[in-house]
Amino acid sequence: MHKEINKFGKVAVLFGGKSDEREVSLKSGAAVLAALLRQGVDAYAFDPAEHPLHELEGFDRAFISLHGRYGEDGTIQGALELMGIPYTGSGVMASSLGMDKWRTKLLWRVLNIKTPDFELVDAQSDYAAIEQKLGLPLFVKPANEGSSIGITKVKQKGTLQAAYLLASKADPLVIAEKFVGGGEYTVGILEDSKLGLMPLPIVRIVPKNEFYDYEAKYLRDDTEYLCPCGLSAEKEAQIQQEALQAFRAVGCRGWGRVDFLMDEAGNHYFLELNTSPGMTDHSLVPMAAKAAGMSFDELVIKILRMTLEESHVG
Repeated sequence: MHKEINKFGKVAVLFGGKSDEREVSLKSGAAVLAALLRQGVDAYAFDPAEHPLHELEGFDRAFISLHGRYGEDGTIQGALELMGIPYTGSGVMASSLGMDKWRTKLLWRVLNIKTPDFELVDAQSDYAAIEQKLGLPLFVKPANEGSSIGITKVKQKGTLQAAYLLASKADPLVIAEKFVGGGEYTVGILEDSKLGLMPLPIVRIVPKNEFYDYEAKYLRDDTEYLCPCGLSAEKEAQIQQEALQAFRAVGCRGWGRVDFLMDEAGNHYFLELNTSPGMTDHSLVPMAAKAAGMSFDELVIKILRMTLEESHVG
């Protein structure tokens, strides 16, 4: 283990950043940095909102704990590749595509990966027609945001336009999505140097408020997380394999998360994927890893270890 730790060299933990998810990223990065330091890694905090990127020169690799724009959308990944610094997680294309819920869903639809029905919404849309087509309730969300920022659950006729205007403040690309009400789940995915991409146990999320919004994710202590998730072993295994297919389709690598919904009839629909998941005390990948027998510190090292692989350099 000590020899492997030395291989990592000088590690920058990138967190904070300029996105609306800055506060969550600060928590994720602090947890990752503490885990690396506990294990003797020569790791340092680096906030791109406070330091110019050229100060990364001299670092041997980067652990990306940035969320949202400029950290999860391919921009920081491209900068690191230009600098020749290996980094955790997916590459430029997969990060950019994975951040865009609309284009991810378009790709999944072509590949017959089930996802809830959706419509692109803009200022010229026929809002009543979209409400009629998708039914109520429905969700309106910015295509390029995470942490449920800018999301509205539209429950009454004639309120889609107001939801669009709210979402468009976060991103000009806005989607309306059919409501699927049988439960929300997630599949963590972690790459193994020998076995490739492997699914973690599925986690079911049971929020106490109306849906799994920013407050339920990060501020409340009454959101329930169930792992085992309550699905049959056969159903869980099926969904895990389909989640790997959905992850690979976007070109993702390293680690991540694929969220899905169940309807009342037991059918599942993939919602979106996350190429830089949270690593806070409320986060889902560490929870799933723990259920698989992996401590938080082991998880962090396993993610960083991928930067030693040739396929993760550039």
